[in-house]
Amino acid sequence: MALDVGAVAPEFTLANQFGETVERASLVGGAVVVFFPFAFSRVCTDELGQLRDNLDLFDAAGVSLVAVSVDHKYTLRAFADANDISFDLLADFWPHGTVTRAFDAFDEVHGYAERISYVLDGSGVVRAAVSSPHGQGRPIADYARALSSVEAAL
Repeated sequence: MALDVGAVAPEFTLANQFGETVERASLVGGAVVVFFPFAFSRVCTDELGQLRDNLDLFDAAGVSLVAVSVDHKYTLRAFADANDISFDLLADFWPHGTVTRAFDAFDEVHGYAERISYVLDGSGVVRAAVSSPHGQGRPIADYARALSSVEAAL
């Protein structure tokens, strides 16, 4: 299940790969919150690399890009360094998956995040969602469509 379009996204406070605190309320102007299973897995590495290579898409839309997994912040730091990732990778490590659950993005059977992303406006309202099944990355074109539909609606 996913949050409904029009719902207010849950507030959160998580540490990024540098140990800095990131709050949903600090994502002024809107955000794309990307939930992903695990750093260093093949599909996640490819998918986050696509996001890294297309940061201009998010910058042009005026939104922050953050990615959330149940990995520890030290794992996320190593992953960011190994893959030249500059956007925030947020650790929902402990209590395990609390924020991911609040976003209806936690796979209770496997213990990690589903592949779902939420496009939030500046007020934290969900304006679009992008998802894909296990083992398949979300195409960057889906993000472009979601961002353009949100821009058209605002």
